[in-house]
Amino acid sequence: DKQQVAYHECGHALVATLLPTADEVKKISIVPRGIGALGYTMQQPREEDGDRYLLTRTELLDRITVLLGGRAAEQELLADISTGAQDDLQRATSLARRMVTEFGMSKALGLQSFDSGRGQFLDVPGQGLAGSREVSDETARAIDQEVGGLLEERYAQARQIVRDHREALERVAKELLQHEVLDGSRFREIIQGHGQGPLGKAQPAP
Repeated sequence: DKQQVAYHECGHALVATLLPTADEVKKISIVPRGIGALGYTMQQPREEDGDRYLLTRTELLDRITVLLGGRAAEQELLADISTGAQDDLQRATSLARRMVTEFGMSKALGLQSFDSGRGQFLDVPGQGLAGSREVSDETARAIDQEVGGLLEERYAQARQIVRDHREALERVAKELLQHEVLDGSRFREIIQGHGQGPLGKAQPAP
């Protein structure tokens, strides 16, 4: 379990460090916290960002990619996946759905917003989309397809980042297994060490 958790958390941290708009990694831990929380990656906004209230489409896409980085690391390094990504998947799906239904950030659905404005637009299990504004079955299917496609696209990017920097991730995971907790500065020192120079940033989200 510890190895799986270490790869998972290092996947989050690696993807966050390489994406241009992701919040800075401050700490990685594989010390269990409560029921079901076997580890965590702590991030905080970069100093230059200051107090912000708006997020761009690129920033939201990068957040989704970071959330999927843990699952991507498990699949790439262990050739298997675990239940550890449950919360990540829920948060990534929720964010992708809000981009499509509330923020007008869908390529297929354009500028339309399908939200009531009061947070009552829900994805009800077994009932599809429900809220004060009715949508056709065709639109509901289009929303589901757009959300699914967006998640698949971001997951592919996360896997590519892990694949490209596999050796760096394995180095940092090994040290995390030894010490159980790493601060952000030590994490960046490890992945940029061994004469390889600083890691290059991933390309911005399309």
